[in-house]
Amino acid sequence: MRHNRAINHLGRQSGHRKAMLANMASSLVLNKQIETTVAKAKALRMYVEPLITKSKEDTTHSRRIVFSYLKQKEAVSELFRVIAPKIADRPGGYTRIVRTGFRVGDAADMAIIQLVDFTDAVAAPEKEVKKTSTRRGGKKSGSPEDGKSRKANNPKAANENVTKAAPAARKVVAPRKSGNN
Repeated sequence: MRHNRAINHLGRQSGHRKAMLANMASSLVLNKQIETTVAKAKALRMYVEPLITKSKEDTTHSRRIVFSYLKQKEAVSELFRVIAPKIADRPGGYTRIVRTGFRVGDAADMAIIQLVDFTDAVAAPEKEVKKTSTRRGGKKSGSPEDGKSRKANNPKAANENVTKAAPAARKVVAPRKSGNN
């Protein structure tokens, strides 16, 4: 029975659990949302919300306390410079957990944990669609007249047929039988 057990140990030793929560909290502060399991999201909420409350008061002491938990300078500066002014009037409840379904590999219950005031900032930047290039050699850029002039200058190219034969069909090979039968 779990009478009066305050925290979820998440099946880890205390050092691993603290390091994991510090990394997840830093990622949450920097990216404004992360995807993880529901159990880790609930543990992360208990870990990060007191730090966000501490960031409302921008003093050296509070920065050092938050740094002792987050262990990343970039995350601490982001928390105090960007997040704290935006949540200054909010009395609590800085994070939201949205369940997203089950993970394919082990059917773990997945969720997205996000900072409440930054849901617009997460959804706004759309990634540009980058044209993927193929690995095989294609037609070189340039006008079709360039190809004609190359053939005129190259005696081998001038003698080639313009139409090429269709590629031969691939031969299907049956798998080998092992000799241990």
